[in-house]
Amino acid sequence: VQLQACGGGLVQAGGSLRLSCTASGRIFSINDMGWYRQAPGEQRELVADITSGGRTNSADSVKGRFTISRDNAKNTVYLQMNSLKPEDTAVYYCNADIRTGLGAFILYWGQGTQVTVSS
Repeated sequence: VQLQACGGGLVQAGGSLRLSCTASGRIFSINDMGWYRQAPGEQRELVADITSGGRTNSADSVKGRFTISRDNAKNTVYLQMNSLKPEDTAVYYCNADIRTGLGAFILYWGQGTQVTVSS
């Protein structure tokens, strides 16, 4: 199983970016999917996550600006980021709780995509 994230880049403050992350491989089912970020010298923190049924949760720092969504048919999770601020600069990682057979769910991580917001 692999998670491939893309969509990062350099944007000016106030701009927008859309991240996507697709799971591939032998996938039986996917439970929660989410986005985390890690700025230099900081711990990795939750940005937002979404259940298979579409219930979402997000960090207070991004509420009203970022929207998480998913397409279950495509095994893909998205993060629409609007009104970006320099403090949003970080490497963004996706993760997904995946079952590959009849066993337990395992948490997989994507490789990370850099988001840089200039002031």
